[in-house]
Amino acid sequence: MSQGLRIGGASGFWGDASQATPQLLAAGGLDFIVYDYLAEITMAILARARAKDPEAGYATDFVTTAMAPNLAEIARQGVRIISNAGGMNPEACAKALRGEVEKQGLALKVAVITGDDLLAQRDAIARQAPQDMFRGTSLPPANKISSINAYLGAFPVAAALDRAADIVLTGRCVDSAVTLGAAIHHFGWGPDDLDALAGGSLAGHILECGPQATGGNFTDWREVADRLVEIGYPIAEVFEDGSFEVSKPEGSGGKVSRGTVGEQMLYEIGDPQAYLLPDVACDFSQVTLEETGPDRVRVSGARGLGVPDSYKTCLTWADGYRSGHIFTFYGLEAEAKAQHFADTVLKRCRATLTRLQAPDYTDVSIELLGAESQFGVLRSSEPAREVAVKIALRHPDARAVGLFLKEATGLGLATPPGLSGFAGARPKPSPVLALFSYLTPKDQVRVQITDEAGVLDWSPAPGPAAVAADLVQVPDAPKPARIVEVPLVDLAWARSGDKGDIANIGVMARDPACMPWIWAGLTPAHLQKVYGHFCDGEIERFYLPGSASMNILLHGALGGGGTSSLRNDPQAKGYGQLLLAVPIAVDADLLARLQGQE
Repeated sequence: MSQGLRIGGASGFWGDASQATPQLLAAGGLDFIVYDYLAEITMAILARARAKDPEAGYATDFVTTAMAPNLAEIARQGVRIISNAGGMNPEACAKALRGEVEKQGLALKVAVITGDDLLAQRDAIARQAPQDMFRGTSLPPANKISSINAYLGAFPVAAALDRAADIVLTGRCVDSAVTLGAAIHHFGWGPDDLDALAGGSLAGHILECGPQATGGNFTDWREVADRLVEIGYPIAEVFEDGSFEVSKPEGSGGKVSRGTVGEQMLYEIGDPQAYLLPDVACDFSQVTLEETGPDRVRVSGARGLGVPDSYKTCLTWADGYRSGHIFTFYGLEAEAKAQHFADTVLKRCRATLTRLQAPDYTDVSIELLGAESQFGVLRSSEPAREVAVKIALRHPDARAVGLFLKEATGLGLATPPGLSGFAGARPKPSPVLALFSYLTPKDQVRVQITDEAGVLDWSPAPGPAAVAADLVQVPDAPKPARIVEVPLVDLAWARSGDKGDIANIGVMARDPACMPWIWAGLTPAHLQKVYGHFCDGEIERFYLPGSASMNILLHGALGGGGTSSLRNDPQAKGYGQLLLAVPIAVDADLLARLQGQE
């Protein structure tokens, strides 16, 4: 196949390493570099920043660290830049970047895409009274709403590039749109090119978390451990049919393999046959991953099912206050001492609240880290001799949260022996911005592109209505054979993440022959044993035959989600690690064959 569009992914979150941009520029031969800075937690942080300062609310690092030192080389190479660093305030981000471009005497054109911010429509939205798309709950009071942002798509990005923009800045868009927009512009895809749009979206999904596709957070971390310091950032070469190849800069650290790319493909995708984006509804169930050379993987087979008529919209609202602290105990009976300390602190706090005729805490979380509290019923029976007890809570009144922090510190001399800890500042109550997600019809969102040529009102072109994907045939039950049990990690890779209050765990077989055994072992009942202490909702399983993998959804598993949860792991980043320790029955002869191949 002829050379495609080469796109480098330089950022997966606000705070990603500063080495990415110069590394990708040094690699050369790129048409675009894209940056994804936004997550639900990030948007909540940026909303608070903008509330304090009308010139804030964007990812400042994009301007000062990613762009300023590299603008001259970007201009010299003619590499074009796309980023959602605008966050809650894309106009302010564009103003700061244009100032830097002018300061350096460059001729780079900056375009900014707006329209995702719907806060000005708060009262009208309140009258419409949408329900949360995941929980079915009612809209919070309008006076408590802090931000409302629709997740825009890729076609406005392409339109800005069509107007000769060198750098395109957006507010909230879906993470993959920064990549898909470049591909739409380059190949001229339209709303009817569904499979190509799905493939370009998947390329964006692989790039959107930076080095998670090149060995970061990889199950087989020891394979890349000695080269994580110099890990390479991913490059996708996208072709006209939507297929693409993933690689990294030559000589850089990390690894590109079926496992590294497959883990990222499964990361946070929900139902793989209904991955809904503004520009296309995607079916990834038949996607195949092929290692075509050292550190090179070809990805193909994504299907488009139509074009959704709505934008996912995330609203944040003031839902009281939270705080917490970690206290360490060590020595004999450390676990029992830590639990007793936590219980005592809460009893004292609740007694005070009762005297003051104040309500109880709305949520409390106690986790004994080091005593395998994350493993639930599957924890070890060995007593822990070193424990960090994390106590966190929420309350409508900041003073009640402050009471906990005062009482916990005040019990330092009236606790079981073994309390210790590195001295530091006492934490303060922090406001909770809870998340509420719903759908907004596209015709209710006014998207604009602003550049040196002026302001362009943009409207989506109609596309085919989204249809349901064909049913996938799940693996047949394994035939009786000589059985052995091994940890799942011997048979599969896994990675986990979050969408609101839903945990996603993707599992990919190391060899396709293992997949029927994995599917048969990871039943909903078995998954309940692993995650039941976290999850109070439905457990769903989805099979992806193309990649010999499965995706697992745990509803109501994150204590409300990252913006408001009290959990030690509010984004389910370690849930996959819990699953990899679970024993799975497998055919002994198959296992021997696989081990003989190593």
